[in-house]
Amino acid sequence: MTSQEPAASPRGEIRIDTSKPHPARMYDWFLGGKDNYPVDEEMARQLLTVDARGRDMARVNRAFMHRAIRWLSAHGVRQYLDVGTGIPTEPNLHQIAQEAAPESRIVYCDNDPIVLAHAAALLRSTPEGATEYIQADARDPEVILERAGKVLDFDRPIALSMLALLHFVGDEDGAYDLVAKIVDKLAPGSYLVLSHVTGDFDPEGAAKAAAMYKARGLTLRPRSREELAAFFDGLELVEPGVSLTAEWHPELGEPVPVQGDEPIPGWAAVGRKR
Repeated sequence: MTSQEPAASPRGEIRIDTSKPHPARMYDWFLGGKDNYPVDEEMARQLLTVDARGRDMARVNRAFMHRAIRWLSAHGVRQYLDVGTGIPTEPNLHQIAQEAAPESRIVYCDNDPIVLAHAAALLRSTPEGATEYIQADARDPEVILERAGKVLDFDRPIALSMLALLHFVGDEDGAYDLVAKIVDKLAPGSYLVLSHVTGDFDPEGAAKAAAMYKARGLTLRPRSREELAAFFDGLELVEPGVSLTAEWHPELGEPVPVQGDEPIPGWAAVGRKR
């Protein structure tokens, strides 16, 4: 995966690898989008044989993003760095943030060129605020920090959002280190916002899903509640702490109907840097 500046025209020549599935495009398929390819749909359908609630997982995660941004906006956050943006699905993060505070500034980051093709949708900022998109890999925190610094003021609080991202980064790729490197550069009063797939409720199913990813040269690293909490070492967790994704401040959004009575297997949390 390479890091490069967005082309002058988001819809110019963009090389998209359709030889293997990509998490951003699979997520788009789960959400009912059209910006995916047969290889993405094929794997997404195979994952549904492990847990038929794949679409529910995507929608629950998206709803968490909406609620978290509303909470952060209400607590004075006006800058956001969203790493692992994915294909735009309205309302996007900047729309939630700027609806509450039009002066909000948002930098989106993703490594899939197909997101670059939709960058125009990510850049529809209010006149008072700003939005920017950078194409970079989450495993290149120095690149992300350097480019985001052209739009965001790192001397003021920033909310770092990594939603449904870190389970695609293995321990061998330094998942904890890459988060720590970015958080270290954030000003006091900044926040870390994470959601993450877990195998806590179905270890066998999680292992099967991870094997499917590995067979295609991809990484899926489900983490336990304790492993997710470790990303917040040194930060002050916002109540209710690490919770099921659907149960983090549900009063801030409409409930997402899901199949069955079992919990959607994901954890989420928001932490504040002192």
